[in-house]
Amino acid sequence: MKLTTTTMVTVDGVMQGLGGPDEDRSGGFERGGWVAPLFDNEAMAFLNQVYQRADAFLFGRRTYEIFAGSWGTWADPGDNPIWEALNTKPKYLASTTLTDPKWANTTVLSDDVAAAVGDLKAKPGGELQVHGSGALIRWLLENQLVDELTLLVCPVVVGQGTRLFPDTGPDAALELVDSRSTPKGVTIQIYRPTGRPQYETVTT
Repeated sequence: MKLTTTTMVTVDGVMQGLGGPDEDRSGGFERGGWVAPLFDNEAMAFLNQVYQRADAFLFGRRTYEIFAGSWGTWADPGDNPIWEALNTKPKYLASTTLTDPKWANTTVLSDDVAAAVGDLKAKPGGELQVHGSGALIRWLLENQLVDELTLLVCPVVVGQGTRLFPDTGPDAALELVDSRSTPKGVTIQIYRPTGRPQYETVTT
């Protein structure tokens, strides 16, 4: 399986609390729910297509708890590709603190996560998808386990909150595979990691 990540971020890179004002208030975040006014039909259609390709999901703990408390508790709305994928496909949780997940069809990866993810990627199938899960994405990039990285950049600056890429972290060179924009200005950028970046050296 190909490991892909899909993240919705603001122009200033914030990924926290996108779904609603009370989705994630950790760290005193007070500007949640920023995605709804900007997410048009074209962006939604793209996201539905992403979820329809999923063969399995890999989550970090915080995103897993948010998804389990929403998508995992809602009744089947009928004809919703996101609900169907999340509630019928296998889910894997990378966590050493959440050991007894209640969302059906969840397996906890708590020991050698890199080896476990490698085993998952070696299975036949289409995509092992990561949604949200910023800390996990950074760890996967650092361990060169990401095959494709998709950013949906929403035209808003929120000025606070957890960013996908903070001030310090792993570096990665990226090849742009596809780029498009929606009528409301969401830019969809698909990248393929190509190893470590090349930096200019100082000459004397």
